[in-house]
Amino acid sequence: MDMQGVAAVTYRGASIENRHLAHIAVVDAGGRMLYAFGDPGRVTLARSAAKPAQAAAIVDTGALERYGFDEADLALMCASHSSETRHIERTRRMLAKLHADESALRCGGHPSLSDAVQREWIRHDFVPTPACSNCSGKHVGMLAGAMLLGDAADYHEAGHPMQQRVRRTVAALCELPPEQVQWGIDGCNLPTPAFALDRLARLYAKMADAADAALAATDSTLARIYHAMTRHPELVAGEGRYCTELMRAYEGALVGKLGADGCYGIGVRASARTRELGADGALGIAVKIEDGRVDMLYMIVSEVLARLGIGSEAQRERLAAFHRPPLRNTRGVEVGHRSFPFELRPR
Repeated sequence: MDMQGVAAVTYRGASIENRHLAHIAVVDAGGRMLYAFGDPGRVTLARSAAKPAQAAAIVDTGALERYGFDEADLALMCASHSSETRHIERTRRMLAKLHADESALRCGGHPSLSDAVQREWIRHDFVPTPACSNCSGKHVGMLAGAMLLGDAADYHEAGHPMQQRVRRTVAALCELPPEQVQWGIDGCNLPTPAFALDRLARLYAKMADAADAALAATDSTLARIYHAMTRHPELVAGEGRYCTELMRAYEGALVGKLGADGCYGIGVRASARTRELGADGALGIAVKIEDGRVDMLYMIVSEVLARLGIGSEAQRERLAAFHRPPLRNTRGVEVGHRSFPFELRPR
């Protein structure tokens, strides 16, 4: 059978159970394609992987300085968090800085992304509120920006000045004409962009490059976001979540962010290894899995890092539980395995 586009295969015994189609783009900070698999130009809904670009629009309003938001608050603006106590409490403290409450947020409550947190909620019959949304930090940031722009109401609407600013910022950071960025509505009720997958890789490469560079004023926003996410990885996701464990493992050498339904972006700071891979400056990696399976996405992203030799073996081993988790049944018997038949082709 034609395996074109198949990045991962799940076996149960000797039988193929599932094939997972994916697309991969690896670029340098200048946007030059280095390696690819599948269709690196696939128009992809970045979902929460676009949060750093959305946060850049918030930073550029001056809202962080005006309302006293710190680096950890900025990390939460980029987060898809687990609704742990620290995430909810920080959201509420951020709202207090605006003299606002949860009624001002245009997101809704939902089950936690953490199984452990969700079990606690069920045990205590807890009903999540907007501050419990995994996107609560982004919403507080959007609200703050909207307040500075003079119109706090309906900050989530596509025609609002805050969202118009976001649209311009996303297009500029992806180096696309605005008309080449498509827009839908995300699960949290804010607009979410879609653009070619390699442009997501370029965005993350630019973030990592900004963290390395002697920055001009126009570049410092991306450096601030990079450092906020990598210095506070526990706020970007949560305990046991891939984004948090990835950034902890690499200790500031890379930034990574999940987008719902199977999209991931990584920015790798320049090193001897990135230069060996042909990168001029930092490296950007973007992956989209067609079936939206986030567990399989983490396996493929981890395999890409291994194939490219990013970081030490010890750092990559810290992701083993995500990279090659054993396939077991309810009795703990190992019943299958996965393989990764893709090849990263030089471009």
